Amino acid sequence: MRRAQIAVRQPLLAWFEVNKRDLPWRRSPDPYGIWVSEVMLQQTQVSTVIPYWHRFLERFPTIDGLATAPLAEVLSLWRGLGYYARARNLHRAAKAIASNHGGKLPSDPQALRELPGFGRYTTGAVASIAFGKELPVVDGNVARVLSRLFAVEGAPGDAKREARLWRLAGELVKGDRPGDLNQALMELGALVCKSEEPSCLLCPVRSSCAALRLGKISQLPPPRARAPRKRLRLAVAVCRRSSDVLLAMRQEKGLFGGLWELPCAELAPRAGPSQVLSALRGTLGASIRLGESLGSVHRTLSHRELELSLYRVTPRSEPQPSPRYQEFRWVSSADAGKLGMSTAMQRALELASR
Repeated sequence: MRRAQIAVRQPLLAWFEVNKRDLPWRRSPDPYGIWVSEVMLQQTQVSTVIPYWHRFLERFPTIDGLATAPLAEVLSLWRGLGYYARARNLHRAAKAIASNHGGKLPSDPQALRELPGFGRYTTGAVASIAFGKELPVVDGNVARVLSRLFAVEGAPGDAKREARLWRLAGELVKGDRPGDLNQALMELGALVCKSEEPSCLLCPVRSSCAALRLGKISQLPPPRARAPRKRLRLAVAVCRRSSDVLLAMRQEKGLFGGLWELPCAELAPRAGPSQVLSALRGTLGASIRLGESLGSVHRTLSHRELELSLYRVTPRSEPQPSPRYQEFRWVSSADAGKLGMSTAMQRALELASR
């Protein structure tokens, strides 16, 4: 591996110096900004992340500022990025850093691993890029590059394949500039060694690529087998009091945890009015009158096909907190826009306001 390490590291780092994208977090020496970028970039494209990163750091310029902010405000700034558990973990980790590390992100990898949201990837990325630690990272781009460079067989998710990829990444990262090395692998996968139509002629390490030598570029890695999306239908209660609408904050765990929404309940695919009435009565913990249908919102999530069916509802008593919701609140339209809310529910609220 030592010979392969030299053959890959040097040309890859030289290529990165010339071809790396000018991204705002790469101009920042602040470990906090680097950490935020790495969290936002998980499952999200760079072009989408850039404006969110700027807004987030403008509002929360320090870890202490993030730690003392209400979770609802953090989630509101995250609206549209999806995967809201990332924002909740950022907030929880900021609180832990403020309490246990004087408001400064620790440089010790073990201390990082103990923070909420710091799995193997995030720990490796932050420790190497922000603090120069020789820790590897393996995301989708890196996995594709290493699979081709070293002809690593096996389907994505296979335990033996994943273990080998992490082992290869761990060997390559040893040496000077570990953060740049990790970023170079990610950048190569994003710009050159793409899943479809890779630009092998432009690759700085093509002479070391086993897949190219074996004619297996199109076969490695094999496509990930995706489970069919689960269909999820929710009955949504549109309750009005004068110009205010009733919103509910979900419990922090689970789908859309910690976010505000119009109160809703899961329905069977062919549920009729009586089932809708029963489900929403259970959600609100109150006697209600079910009114007309107000339409529906459809949204495709990573693992779900979501349908929100809206109904006008009149509560006959005040809603009560439940295992689903930690709080109910009557909110004006202007104030509703300031709360953390999923994109799907924001569209439902817009439909309800017509």
